[in-house]
Amino acid sequence: MRSLMKAPLAALLATSAMTNVALAEGHSNLEGTLRIISDMSNPAPRAAMEGMAAEFDEMHPNLTVELEIVDREAWKSQIRNALTANPPDVINWYAANRMGPFVDAGLFMDISDWWDAGDFEGLESVKGAMTMDGKQFGVPYTYYQWGIYYREDIFNELGLSEPMTFEEEMANCQAILDSGRKCYSIGSKFLWTAGGWFDYLNMRTNGFDFHMQLATGQVAWTDDRVRETFANWRKLIDMGAFIDNHQNYSWQEALPFVVNGEATAYLIGNFAVPQLREAGLDDSQLDFYQFPKIADVPMGEDAPTDTFHVASGAQNVDAAREFLKYVTSAEVQTRINGPDGLGQLPVNANASVADDEFIQQGFEMLSNNATGGIAQFFDRDFPAEMASVGMEGLQEFMVFPDNLEDILNRLEQARQRIY
Repeated sequence: MRSLMKAPLAALLATSAMTNVALAEGHSNLEGTLRIISDMSNPAPRAAMEGMAAEFDEMHPNLTVELEIVDREAWKSQIRNALTANPPDVINWYAANRMGPFVDAGLFMDISDWWDAGDFEGLESVKGAMTMDGKQFGVPYTYYQWGIYYREDIFNELGLSEPMTFEEEMANCQAILDSGRKCYSIGSKFLWTAGGWFDYLNMRTNGFDFHMQLATGQVAWTDDRVRETFANWRKLIDMGAFIDNHQNYSWQEALPFVVNGEATAYLIGNFAVPQLREAGLDDSQLDFYQFPKIADVPMGEDAPTDTFHVASGAQNVDAAREFLKYVTSAEVQTRINGPDGLGQLPVNANASVADDEFIQQGFEMLSNNATGGIAQFFDRDFPAEMASVGMEGLQEFMVFPDNLEDILNRLEQARQRIY
């Protein structure tokens, strides 16, 4: 077997021997090779994926699990080829619209029978995200909140409170700028982080329903309501709120600005917390708040859902089915999504939410304060070609805001061509 178990997760997995026996009971006859390709390439997700592969391998003595981990960004352009030529049995991907092209091309296996057989107990509430044309094409294994992670100690130093409105956000930002710091770090080199800013500004300016109408091609990019979203964004850009030269940094490369106190906040997903902690920030220095209100519209949130799928050309379908049952079980969901694993939220309703400040805050926010709706994220809710063109325009706007009209006209031409 090619995967190695990382020490923290390995210790955690070792405590679950009795559960493993229960999970494996009746499936000890699995044999051959189970090939998995995963894009869980960042440190914490990689450790979780390697730990799961190692544990599943150990549970089935006659089965060999071969795990290949690929770069997350590279996988976006490699997945189609991987599914076409010598496909693996199981792969990582994303829910909702992002799986559409592979479903339409017949590259993801229809696993509706497995759902109907009760394989995925506790996942009923998220079944819709895996459904196209009334059929299911994968399983979710984690989701996570986005929001503003900030330096609580710097806020305390400057006498600032968590803002509830955009006006309060801007007032805080001015105080931060006056202290010689930037308000926000961002690394937009790979474009998608700019998509997060647009998602929140658009959902807060125009509401979740409008945002999804734009995502599905029902609204023109030249609509004045879209211009209003960019006008709100420009208020922050013109203030100098964002770090300089962010287009040259990946999201990880932009983290040190927060760690070093050169910027006080980062609009990002909860996957950034383990790296911020590893860089030296403890929970007395780091905190989280929901993106503040702009207009009087219900608060929508980004909560991307990550998924596993079985390739239509899978060679070991029995093992793939059992792996999907394993990875979505309540016990495994609890462990892999805890602070020693992904640091995210389990999708199985019977799993436990970890006793972790940020995971608990995210659970509370998504459960009680996301009254507008749950979006998957810009590059998942928009069709892939529109998302690509769109994110290029969003990054360009952050660097050259005077180009807005040209950007909107290009995006509108793309909308008319793509949808």
